[in-house]
Amino acid sequence: MNTALLVILFFLILCIWLGLRARKGKNMSLEQWAVGGRGFGGIIVFFLIAGEMFTTYTFLGASGGAYRSGIPPALYAFNCFYFVIAYWLLPPIWKYAKENNVISQSDFYDKKYTSPALGVLVAIISVISIIPYLIMQLKGLGIIVSETSYGSISPNMAIMVGVIAITIYVTASGMHGVAWTAVIKDIMILAVVVFMGVYFPLHYYGGLQPMFEAIDTAKDGFLVFPEEGLSVSWFISATIMTALAFYMFPHMLAGVFSAKSPKSLRWNAGIMPIYQVIIIFSLLIGFSAILQAPNLQGAEADLALFKMAKMSFDPWFVGVIGASGAMAALIPSSLVLTATATILSKNIYKVWKPDTSDVQLARLSRILVPIIALVTLYFTFNGGNSIFTLYLMAYSFMAQLFPALFFSLWKKNPVTVQGAFAGMIVGILIVVYSTISGTTLATLFPTSPQVIKDLDVGLAVLLINVAITLGVSAITRKPFIKKETNNDVTDVAN
Repeated sequence: MNTALLVILFFLILCIWLGLRARKGKNMSLEQWAVGGRGFGGIIVFFLIAGEMFTTYTFLGASGGAYRSGIPPALYAFNCFYFVIAYWLLPPIWKYAKENNVISQSDFYDKKYTSPALGVLVAIISVISIIPYLIMQLKGLGIIVSETSYGSISPNMAIMVGVIAITIYVTASGMHGVAWTAVIKDIMILAVVVFMGVYFPLHYYGGLQPMFEAIDTAKDGFLVFPEEGLSVSWFISATIMTALAFYMFPHMLAGVFSAKSPKSLRWNAGIMPIYQVIIIFSLLIGFSAILQAPNLQGAEADLALFKMAKMSFDPWFVGVIGASGAMAALIPSSLVLTATATILSKNIYKVWKPDTSDVQLARLSRILVPIIALVTLYFTFNGGNSIFTLYLMAYSFMAQLFPALFFSLWKKNPVTVQGAFAGMIVGILIVVYSTISGTTLATLFPTSPQVIKDLDVGLAVLLINVAITLGVSAITRKPFIKKETNNDVTDVAN
C-alpha cells in the first residue's frame, strides 16, 4: 500500500469518527437529524454552505474548464450572484420555516400554498434532479482517489468505500455529522488549493504575469471572451440562471433551515464572496497546466490538477490532495443524502400515510439513507449517458421552482396553487425537450443578433415559467365580492 493511499484512508477514517461523534448528547428527533435542531451559528452554517459550493468541481471542473476553454468557464466558476440573492432571499425563508416547523424544501411549498400535492410535485422534481448530482459527485470521487493513489485503488472501489463511510455517519448523526465533517473538509481544501494555486505559477513560470504572457503567446485569444458561443452574453445569462437555481436545491435549503438566526445567513451572504476567492486558485492551477501538461483531451482535461500535483510533489502530499478532493465529494454527498431521505419520508410517505408520527418519520429517514445510497451506487455504475443528460438538466429543473418560491415571499402572493403547478410543469417539459433536442436560442432565432443567440436557453425557459405562473394564477384566483355584515362592508373571497 503506497503512502498516498494511507493518507487518504487516514482522513476517511477521521471523517467517519467526526461524523459519529457529532451525535453525542443529541436526541436524534427528525428536526435534530434533518436540520440540526435549527441550532447552527454563523460559522457552522458558513462551512455547510461552503461545503456544498466547494465540491469535486473545485478540483476537477474549475481547473479543467480553465485548461480546456480559458476565460469563459473560469469566470463562470467565480459567480458571486449567489450571495446577492442569498442576502435578501434566505432570511425570510428561514423565518417562515422556523415559524411553521418547515424541515425540508418540499415542506416549504406544501405549507406556503396549503397544498400537499404541490409539495409532492416539488419533491419529485428535486429527487430527479439531485440523484444525478449525487452520482456525478461520486464519479468525481472515484477519479480523484484513483488518480492520487497512483491507481492502487480503482474508481469503483473508491466510490463504494466512500458511500459506505457517508452512509454510516449520515444514518447515525444526520445534519450534525455533515456539519462536523464540513469543517475539516473546508480547512483542508483552503490550504491545499491556495498552496497549489500560488506554487505552480511561481515554480513553473516565475509568477502570474509571465504565466499569462506565455499562455497568450502560445494560444492567441484564449484569455478573452469569444465573439460568439461562450460570449459575454452567455456568461451574464448563465450566471444569473445558476444563481437563481442554486438555493432551490433541497440540500441547500436544508443548510439554510439549520441556521440559528437570519443574522447568521446575512453574515454568510456577506462573507462568502471573500471565501470564494479560493476558486481563483483552482483556476490558476488549470492555467498553469496548459503548457506544463499539454494535450490533455476530453475528460482528461479535468485531471489537470492531479497531473500537475503528481509531477511536482512527493506521494504523501499527493495523498493529502487526494484526501481533500475526496472530502470535496463526500461532504456535499452526505448533505444530499440527508435532504433526500427527509423529502422522501416527510413529503411523500407522510402524504400517503398522514398519521405517521415524527418519531416514525425520523426512523424512516434513517432507514432510507442506505437505500438511497444503494440506488445511487447502482446508477453510478450503470447509468451511462442518461445520467449525464439528467445532470445537465438539473440546474434548469431546479430553477423552475424559483418563481413560486419568490412570489410566495411577497406580502400578498399573486400566485395560486394552480399557477405554481402550471409554471413548474411547463418549465420542466420545455427544459427536457430543449436538452434532448439540443434546442438553443440560436437554433430558434438564427437571424437574431449574436447577443440574443448566445443567451442561456434556461433563462428564457424561466421567463416563460413566470409568464405561465402569473397568467394561470390570474385566471384561477378566486374573485372578491362585497359582503355586508351589520354596518361593515368586508371583502371576502368566494
